[in-house]
Amino acid sequence: MQFIDLITQKDRIRGAVMARLESIVDRAQFIMGAEVAELESQLAAFAGTRHCLSCSSGTDALLIALMAKGIGPGDAVLTTPFTFVATAEVVSLTGATPVFVDIDPVSFNIDPDGIADAVKEAEAKGLRPKALIPVDLFGLPADYDRLESVARNHGLWILEDACQGFGGALNGRKAGSFGLVGATSFFPAKPLGCWGDGGAIFTDDDELAELMVSVRVHGGGADKYSNVRIGINGRLDAMQAAVLLEKLTIFDEELLLRDRVANAYSKRLAGRVQVPVVPEGYSSAWAQYSVLASDSAEREQLMAALQKEGIPSVIYYKIPLHLQGAYADLGYCAGDFPITEDISSRIFSLPMHPYLKESEIEQVCSALLA
Repeated sequence: MQFIDLITQKDRIRGAVMARLESIVDRAQFIMGAEVAELESQLAAFAGTRHCLSCSSGTDALLIALMAKGIGPGDAVLTTPFTFVATAEVVSLTGATPVFVDIDPVSFNIDPDGIADAVKEAEAKGLRPKALIPVDLFGLPADYDRLESVARNHGLWILEDACQGFGGALNGRKAGSFGLVGATSFFPAKPLGCWGDGGAIFTDDDELAELMVSVRVHGGGADKYSNVRIGINGRLDAMQAAVLLEKLTIFDEELLLRDRVANAYSKRLAGRVQVPVVPEGYSSAWAQYSVLASDSAEREQLMAALQKEGIPSVIYYKIPLHLQGAYADLGYCAGDFPITEDISSRIFSLPMHPYLKESEIEQVCSALLA
């Protein structure tokens, strides 16, 4: 059994993708080009935003947005400690300082009630609170109804980290469309992934979109040899755009299939482990299907039982960001974010992809229930 099955998906679209790739090879137009423009148009339409800029990775998507907004030394950016390191890493790369906020114990997303205290913490450290990066963890959008209101009250702009969430929605709004700007990743394991690295940035702000286009390619101005600001080499390859264009044709169907898998898991496992909750009005892209054991010892026992049956499972995230060595200089210690620390000690993820068979779902559930 595979944790994520990219082979079955590849077989579905192989012919169409290979035709696109051969066309690119025949034209020898490997950087930017028609496929990239077509992809950006389709992604913007999917997300419901005015602009979409493709880029080289989800990390660069986050970084480009921060750079375009002038985030730098002395600034504080609030985010969650329960996420992949890239979310906070990009803040550090600009010279700004990440300030962490604990999570909600049910959604595992950043807790809006913690924003005010984090702003005070930042100010007490002599920092200027500028931005907020919520994460759509495991595919479930954060609580943007509350977050957007709280952010306005504290003068923060929102950068939505939808690197796990693209395809999810809240009250009809698609992930990537929340806040001032949204960022997503097309890493192969994501719900919408390419065959390498890739990402995208979404916004309705015309001026910001123009700035991000410049930052994406070396701070370019009127032409490629006119550089008006510091930027990066953040372009998406045409071949990755070609893959994503074909994956988009089956993306809606795959989201429904992911929902089927998640519902089957939850129906069988509720009462054995704490299963994920998708509140009314939300839909998840199910980047991961993550459950909670009662404690770390039971998690070890359950994961061992799965392994014995040849079933893979993974822990996201074993060490919260505030306890990582890279952030030791921020001065956080164990106990500072108790919900995050509790969840990280109990959480583990089960196989999740659109092509998981009923028999495989049954095998996973049986191993846990036994």
